[in-house]
Amino acid sequence: MRTYYRGPDAVVTTDIFVGNGAPRTKFAVRDLRNVCITHTDEEHLRPSAARSAVGLLTIALATVPLWLASPLLALTVIALGIPATAAAAMFWRLRPQRWELRATYRGTEVTLYTSADERVFNQVSRALRRAIENSRPPALWDDLAAA
Repeated sequence: MRTYYRGPDAVVTTDIFVGNGAPRTKFAVRDLRNVCITHTDEEHLRPSAARSAVGLLTIALATVPLWLASPLLALTVIALGIPATAAAAMFWRLRPQRWELRATYRGTEVTLYTSADERVFNQVSRALRRAIENSRPPALWDDLAAA
């Protein structure tokens, strides 16, 4: 049995793939279908222009009662709130992205492997690609299409 990748969070051989997906189980390489790489950027969690506008509107509404009591305090809240909202949106965009290997295993969609480290993720995905290519039977010339 040839080992393509062995690390603390994944093992890829000619016969099995063991990743850090939930649940951590062994997958037979020959039974994996439709293996794909996805980028976990949850649309519902990403800050949008509308959410930023709601944040700024909340700051504005909070300062209205303060403006009546103390205009200086209201200006201070605005002066601190707007840069804080902009910084939060900027740091959200700079957070590490997570990459996933997904596949169909015996008719069930599974997550094989996830990682925020792009280098290690690429090593694992390349090892799995090589294992799948080497586990296939040799193709006949009749099955090949000209590019």
